[in-house]
Amino acid sequence: MSDSPATKIEREVASWPGVSVEPHRFGGVEFRVGRRELGHLHGSWLADLPFPTRIREELVTAGKAEPHHVLPKSGWVSRRIAGHHDVGAVVELFRLNYERAWTRGKDDSAVEAAATSSSVK
Repeated sequence: MSDSPATKIEREVASWPGVSVEPHRFGGVEFRVGRRELGHLHGSWLADLPFPTRIREELVTAGKAEPHHVLPKSGWVSRRIAGHHDVGAVVELFRLNYERAWTRGKDDSAVEAAATSSSVK
């Protein structure tokens, strides 16, 4: 039997240096680098990730994410997971946030460019 989309996402994100996996306070699992949350999964159906508002707007405009399902005016985004075909796109969103965690305080232009690139749909 094949692993669930959430299991595949968790395995990949947890393999990155410095990432810890913890229970999320509203259910599911949360990924952190130090004290910073990269995002969390609600089972195999939804990922929520925090971004600065300008990056969130770019991700939503590019169709890579939706406004957060509970806090649509915040920097948070949601990405629905319909099946295994969405795993790569969700992992790429976590990777974008992971790279932001390591470049914090530096020029975000590369991260912003990745937010609007066509590699994730």
